[in-house]
Amino acid sequence: MKIPSKTKNEERLRRLKLIVNSLTEEPGCYQYLDKDGTVIYVGKAKNLKRRVSSYFNNSPKNRKTQILVSKIEDIKYLVVPTDEDALIQENNLIKEHQPFYNILLKDGKTYPSVCITNEYFPRVIKTRNIDKRTGTYFGPFSHAGTLNAMLELIDKMYQVRLCHTVITPERMEQGKLKKCLYYDIGKCKAPCLGWQSREDYLRQIDEIKDILSGNTQLLCQKLIKEMSALAEEEKFLEAEEVKKKYLLAKDFDSKSRVITSTNQNIDVFSIEDDESKAYVNYMHVVNGCITRVFTNEYKKRLDETAEEILSLAIIDMREQYGDESKEIVVPFELDFTLKGATFIVPKAGDKKKLLFLSEANVRQYRIDALKQAERLNPDQRNINILKELQRKLKLPKIPMRIECFDNSNTMGQDAVAGCVVFIGGKKSKNDYRKYNIKTVIGPDDYASMSEVVFRKYSRAIEENTPLPDLIITDGGKGQMEVVRKVIEDRLHLDIPIAGLAKDSHHRTNELLFGFPAQTVGIEMDSPLFKLLTQIQDEVHRFAITFHKQKRAKHNTESELDNIKGIGNATKTALLKKFKSLKRIKEADLEALAKVIGTAKAQIIKDYYNE
Repeated sequence: MKIPSKTKNEERLRRLKLIVNSLTEEPGCYQYLDKDGTVIYVGKAKNLKRRVSSYFNNSPKNRKTQILVSKIEDIKYLVVPTDEDALIQENNLIKEHQPFYNILLKDGKTYPSVCITNEYFPRVIKTRNIDKRTGTYFGPFSHAGTLNAMLELIDKMYQVRLCHTVITPERMEQGKLKKCLYYDIGKCKAPCLGWQSREDYLRQIDEIKDILSGNTQLLCQKLIKEMSALAEEEKFLEAEEVKKKYLLAKDFDSKSRVITSTNQNIDVFSIEDDESKAYVNYMHVVNGCITRVFTNEYKKRLDETAEEILSLAIIDMREQYGDESKEIVVPFELDFTLKGATFIVPKAGDKKKLLFLSEANVRQYRIDALKQAERLNPDQRNINILKELQRKLKLPKIPMRIECFDNSNTMGQDAVAGCVVFIGGKKSKNDYRKYNIKTVIGPDDYASMSEVVFRKYSRAIEENTPLPDLIITDGGKGQMEVVRKVIEDRLHLDIPIAGLAKDSHHRTNELLFGFPAQTVGIEMDSPLFKLLTQIQDEVHRFAITFHKQKRAKHNTESELDNIKGIGNATKTALLKKFKSLKRIKEADLEALAKVIGTAKAQIIKDYYNE
C-alpha cells in the first residue's frame, strides 16, 4: 500500500526532530543531507541544539529556508571546543562538499606571486603557480602596478642572477660553470664563479624578502646602520653604494605608505551585499603600507546576513592568503572571536581611514561587477535598476510591471486619459490604453483619474488580466490618494502606489511613496531617476497625443457627420464643390445628384427637410 506523501513528510519531520532533541548544547558544525546522502547545507553554531532546532520549529521561515528544510533527510554534526573552531570547520566543510544551499566561496582568478627559490643561489621569480616545495612565496598581489614597482625596485637595488643554470657547490668546484651575458651587462656578479660570496648574495636575498613583505621601513633602518658602519671604517665607495639603495628604498616606502602612525600588521575587511551576492574586500597593511588588496565575490543561497558572510569570509581569506595579523579592522561587531587576534570597529583615526579605503574599494568592485554583467546581458541593467527601485520603496518583489496614468484636457473639453506600461524596464506598447472620460464634466483631474483607474482595474479583475507590481501617477499627493481610494477602498487590491511630482519648470524632481506620502531620495543623475523620468515623459506624451487627436477631430467635424449613410468621401466631395454647409443645404436635388448621385442626394435632402 502506497504511503500518502503528507504522512511520509510527517514521519520525516518526526525522525529529524528526534535527532535534534538528542543534540548537545556545545559549539559545533552541522550538516544537512538529502535523500541521496549528499550534503546540501553546512552550518556552525555556538549552541548546536538551539541552532538546529530553529529550522524545525513553527516560527515563520523565508521561502528559501522552507525549501531547504523540505529536502533534509538526515542530520550529521561535529562538536568542537570553541565557536572559532566551529567557524573554521564550517569553512573547511563548505570547501570540501560545496553544498548547494551554502554561499559559494569564490576564490577568484589566480593572482601573481613572487617566489624566492630554494636553490644554492636563489632566484626571484614572478609566477602564478604555487608549489611550496620550490621556494618561499610572497603574495599573491592583486594589483599588477604594486608588484611591478617592487620588482623594479629590486632590479635597481640588487644584482640577482636571472639565468636558469643549475648551480651546486660540486659543479662550482669542478669548474663546469661559465659567466653569461647577464654578467657582461651588469645584471649579475657571477656568484657561480665565486666572484660574489654566497654570504653577500644571501644577505641581499634577505633584504629582498623585506621588500616583498612590505617591510621597507625596516630595510631602510638596516641600510642606515650599514652605511654608518662603512663610513666609520672609511669605506666610502661601499657606503655610497649602500646610500643609493637607501634612497631608492626610502622613495618607494614614501610612495607606498598610506598611513604613518602605525608600525604593526593589520587586516582590514569590509562588505557590500544585495539580495543575491556579497562582495568582501580585504586589505593587508604592513608598517603603514598596503601590501595586498583583494575583493572576493560570494553568492548567497539562503538570504545570509552580512555578519554571517563576513565572518566566514574572514576565515576564508586569511587562510587563502596566509595572514596571521593580530588586529582585524571590521565595519561592525561580529559574534565570534579569533584566537590571537582582536577585532576593532574604529570610530576615528588612521584605522577608520583604512576602513573607508576598504569600503571604497568594495563599492567600486561591486559597480564594476554590475557593469560587466550588464555588458554580458543588456537586460540585466534594467533588472538592476528595478531592484534598486524595489530597495528604495521596500517593495515585496521586483516591480517588473509598472503602469503609469496621466490626464489631458483643454478647460474640461475633449477630456482623455492614458495608461502606459513598462515591463522589465522597457515600454510595452501593446499594453498601452487610451480612455475617453465619460462621467466627468469640466476640468476635474482627480475625478477623471478616479474614473480611469476604476475602469482599468475592474476590467482587469473581470478578465483576469495581469495586474501591475507598481502604479505610478503623473502627479503629487492628491493624485496618489485618489488612486489609493479606488485600488484599496473600492477594488480591495494590494498594489503599491507612487507619484512623480514636477517642479515649477515642469521637470520631474521627486518620487513620492507611502501614505502619508514621503519623498524618496534618488540622485538626479542615477539610472533609476532616468527610468522614472522616461516613464513620466512617455505617459505625458501618450495622453497629450490622444487629446490632440480628439481635439483635431472635434474641430473638423460638421453637420454632415450626423447624416447616416454619408461618409468621409461623400462629405469631402460636397465641400469641395459647394464650399460650405449653407450652400449644400440650399442646393436642389439635381445639383447634389451631379456630385454624389441621386440616392445620396435624396438622403441629404430628406435630412434637411426633416
